Amino acid sequence: MTIDLRPVLDAAAVRVHERATDRVAAIHRCADVLEEIGAVHRSYREAMLDREWAMSTYLAEGVAIPHGLDMSRALVRRDSLAVLRFPDGVEWDGATVTVCVAIAARGDGHVALLSALARMLVDPVRAQALREADDPETIVGMFHAEDDEP
Repeated sequence: MTIDLRPVLDAAAVRVHERATDRVAAIHRCADVLEEIGAVHRSYREAMLDREWAMSTYLAEGVAIPHGLDMSRALVRRDSLAVLRFPDGVEWDGATVTVCVAIAARGDGHVALLSALARMLVDPVRAQALREADDPETIVGMFHAEDDEP
């Protein structure tokens, strides 16, 4: 199954030169961007932190997927992704994260988003390209390319 990521990821939600002292600061930056693009209510950041403490959102290949708890869906105004790149890395529950893909989903749309992201990360070349991309349009293009995957 493929998902059309065009409506949920725009270059305005991509940041490529972020810095954070720890994963809490990184999650706050993710929430900042989701708020800036009008995707979530201010309270969603607390739900993102609560999710992190319930279970680490580190996925693999230097990528974390901060998102809220199921009960926080009402705080999501529209399904959206934000992609933040931390070139210096952020310590994340024993791993080093260089990319956060923050997810805001009102329904079960996050499952398809996670599936698309997982397909990208199982390919070492594509995962490395995501970690090293330093242009928002390039990153958006990588996610939009998922639309064409079989």
